[in-house]
Amino acid sequence: MDGCLRRSGAGSEEPVDLGNGVMFAVVSQQPGPVGITGYVQQREEWVWVWADDLIASLTIYREADLDEARAAAERLAGFRE
Repeated sequence: MDGCLRRSGAGSEEPVDLGNGVMFAVVSQQPGPVGITGYVQQREEWVWVWADDLIASLTIYREADLDEARAAAERLAGFRE
């Protein structure tokens, strides 16, 4: 099914550096089917951990889990101190 969706736009709404290599962001994407002018909006919360200038892990939470995602990221930053 390659090529079924086109990307209409994407961006990070709220990037936060929590320290100790932990980042948190609300990411918005607007993909749409090829050949159709409409699109679907999707928001997710991303928590990623950097180690040696590389992404060591990435966890993606659904929009409904915003508070859970932020709390998990803050706990993770605290553990990495």
